[in-house]
Amino acid sequence: MIVFILRRLGLMLVILFLVSVIVFSLVHLTPGDPARMMLGQEATPEALEALREQLGLNLPLYIQYFNWLTGILQGDFGVSLKDNTPVLSILLEKLPVTIQLTVFSFIIALLIAIPAGIISAVRKGTKWDYVGTMFSLGGVSIPPFFLGILLIFIFAVSLGWLPPSGYVEPWVDFKQSMLLMILPALTIGVRLSAELTRMLRSSLLEVLQADYIRTAYAKGVMEKGVIFGHALKNALIPVVTVSGLQLATFFGGAVITETIFAVPGLGRLIVDAILTRDFPVVQGAVLFMAVAVVVVNFIIDILYSILDPRIKLTGGQ
Repeated sequence: MIVFILRRLGLMLVILFLVSVIVFSLVHLTPGDPARMMLGQEATPEALEALREQLGLNLPLYIQYFNWLTGILQGDFGVSLKDNTPVLSILLEKLPVTIQLTVFSFIIALLIAIPAGIISAVRKGTKWDYVGTMFSLGGVSIPPFFLGILLIFIFAVSLGWLPPSGYVEPWVDFKQSMLLMILPALTIGVRLSAELTRMLRSSLLEVLQADYIRTAYAKGVMEKGVIFGHALKNALIPVVTVSGLQLATFFGGAVITETIFAVPGLGRLIVDAILTRDFPVVQGAVLFMAVAVVVVNFIIDILYSILDPRIKLTGGQ
């Protein structure tokens, strides 16, 4: 176990280093001049050059990257080019909003996927199975931006059941905060639930054909006992894998969803920072997301051994 953890930690560091290089390079290769964005179109060449020198934008890219990476290792993510605010404080302010949206979305996905996947597998070939399959295909196919707009039109505009957009901190108005989270969480959660439903159905169907399941039925164990006591635990292993991999999709969906629903999280922050050419904010936010994805997938690898003792997390496996 220790060897496995050390190897994965080393791999995590390599991945994060590569991500930092790619993010830094892509951000600086996009067209536009941050200095001109800050000073406006009427700025003189002398003023633009002075600002570039002050911000270090006139240095070679590899030196800029080295300075940025050195600062991150010391806990300094730089300052926003837009308002000169420390990037780390901006990220820590927006992070709880995205975490709240992610948790809500994941809960909704599980509440839909687990019952739908179990029913589809246990009632294979029935109308319930066909409904679950259609839901899986539809949920994966529909674009998040279209689903978000559709949900606003149905539940906010037509029915008036939910507020269309905005955000309120839970400690300010808990009820309103929960209501405002429902539509954006549904927008992200429906797609994930479709993926998980399809995965759980396939996995559960395979497990139900195993010898120990037939033995349990032969011993007179009730169907509910077989499903929840024996089959579901093993069927959840690939579902857990997909859940971890989908975290990246969560953040990608958050960029679109937070923009549509005016949720002030990391996703919307990235969009605003890209539009204003705020390099440090974009780099810091994307790196935050990359760290979250890598760490969650590392935790999921550990969970394998809990869900299935047959999986040994040793150095040679």
